Parts: sequence; structure tokens; C-alpha cells
Amino acid sequence: MTIWTAAILALLPPFALAVALAWSGTPGRRFAAYQLAGSVTVLILTLLAFATDQASITDLALTLVLLNLPGTMLFAVVLERWI
Repeated sequence: MTIWTAAILALLPPFALAVALAWSGTPGRRFAAYQLAGSVTVLILTLLAFATDQASITDLALTLVLLNLPGTMLFAVVLERWI
């Protein structure tokens, strides 16, 4: 096991917690958990790119970074309007 896979395994419990909180809870907690899950996912994808030595996975992480903010803003509008 390399240091990269150990770091990925260390980030899995916070990711699972963020997904569990995003699934249920108050709207404020769901919003914060959505942000945390997106950030942890970017870190996991970046570490996965180093662990597998494939640079194409970094493109996925970069795309997620660019789409995370508009997705968060859309989620905030949905929360404000319908919940």
C-alpha cells in the first residue's frame, strides 16, 4: 500500500459522513454537507490520479471544482424557494 492509497482510505470516512448528512438533516446541514462532500471528492480524485499514475483523472477533479460552485448556487436557490 502506497502513501497515496493510505491517504485515499483516510478520506473515505469523512466522505461517508458528508454523504450521510447530505441525505438527511436540516436544510442548512444538508447544504454544508454537500459542500464538504464536493471538496473531499476533489481531494480523493486528485490522490487517485497520483496513486494510479494517470493524469486523466485530474481532469475529472478539475471539472468537479469548476462545477461545484454553480451546483451549490443552484442547490441554494432550490432550498430557498421550495423548502
